[in-house]
Amino acid sequence: MEKIRIGVLFGGRSAEHEISLISGYNVMKALDHTKYDIFPIGISKTGEFYHFANDAILNIESPTTVTLATGGEEIFFSVGGFYNPKAQAKTTLDVVFPVLHGTYGEDGTIQGMLEIMDLPYVGTGVLGSAVGMDKDIMKKILRDAGITIGKFLTVTSASEITFEKATEALGLPLFVKPANAGSSVGISKVHDESEYMTALEEAFKFDNKVLVEETIVGQEIEVSVMGNEKPEASLPGKVTPTHEFYDYDAKYLDENGATFEIPAKLSDQEIANVQEVAIKAYKALSAEGMSRVDGFLTPEGKFMIIEINTIPGFTKISMYPKLWEVSGLPYSQLLDKLVKLAIDRAEKRNEILTNYSL
Repeated sequence: MEKIRIGVLFGGRSAEHEISLISGYNVMKALDHTKYDIFPIGISKTGEFYHFANDAILNIESPTTVTLATGGEEIFFSVGGFYNPKAQAKTTLDVVFPVLHGTYGEDGTIQGMLEIMDLPYVGTGVLGSAVGMDKDIMKKILRDAGITIGKFLTVTSASEITFEKATEALGLPLFVKPANAGSSVGISKVHDESEYMTALEEAFKFDNKVLVEETIVGQEIEVSVMGNEKPEASLPGKVTPTHEFYDYDAKYLDENGATFEIPAKLSDQEIANVQEVAIKAYKALSAEGMSRVDGFLTPEGKFMIIEINTIPGFTKISMYPKLWEVSGLPYSQLLDKLVKLAIDRAEKRNEILTNYSL
C-alpha cells in the first residue's frame, strides 16, 4: 500500500512555540511509519518555514530547553505541497497536520493558507479555529447556543473597566486573561486591586483584547472530542492543580503542578452530561476533526464550559490523547483517525462548486 505523505507543522510565531515543538515531536514519533511518509516542517519564531531531512526538534525534555534545529532548508507552500528553492523541487503532500498552538496556528490563519493551497489538514477549519481561539466571540456563541458559561467582561484597554466595576459584576477572586492565547499564557488570578492592574498589564502583552472572568467553583474537567458531522466524546478527565490554578508553570514546568484523574471518577449520569454538553459546544463553535473542551462541573451538576482548544496539546502528558487512550483508542490509532477525518472533509469540500456558468 502506498504511504500517505503527511507534512507535520510545528513551532510558529506564538508564545506557545516551545509547547508546539514538543507536541510536534510526539506526533511524528507516534505516527505509524509504515503508513506515512513524514515531512517535518518547522516554523521559526519570525515566521520562516523550514523542511528538515534529519532531526528537526532538539532538547525536547522541557519547554525551557526545547528548540528548533538549524539544519532545515527554507521552503514555500504552493498548491498541493511545498517548493524548495534550494533544491528547485516541489514536494506534493496528501495531508498536513498543523500541530501549532496559539496565534498564527490555532486561530484560522494557517488553516486559511492551507485552504488556498488546496491541502487537506487535520483539525478544525478557518471559522471554527478563529472563533475557538477568540474567547470573547467563543463565549458569546456558546451563550447564544444555550450552553452554560461563567460571567465575563471584555476590555480593550486597561482603563476601560475599573476594579470596582469588575468586582461588582464578577466578585472576587476573578481571572484576567488574553482573549486570544492558550496554554494559560498571560492568565492571572486576582484577589485585590493591585493584582488586578498587574494582571491587565500582563494580559495585554499577549493580545489587544482581554477577558475578566468570574471564578467558577467546581471540579475542573476536560473532555476530548473528535469527528466531523457526527462527533464523539471521550471519557472525561479531572485536573486538580497544586498551584493556585492550572497555569503555564503547572502545565509544563512543574512536574508536580497538577494531579490527573484519567478518567474522572464521575457517575454515569455526570459522564453522559459532560459528553453531551461538550459535543453541543463543539458543534456550536463549528469545530471539526478534533478539539479538547474544558470546563467545570459544579456541585449542582452543571458542566460550565470555559473554552475549547481546537489544536490541543500532544505532549507526553497532554490530556487529549490520554483521554482517548483510556476510552479505548491508542495514540497511534487516534492519529490515523484524525488524518482520515481530514481527508474525508477535504473530499467533501472538493464537491462544492467554486465557479458558476449559465
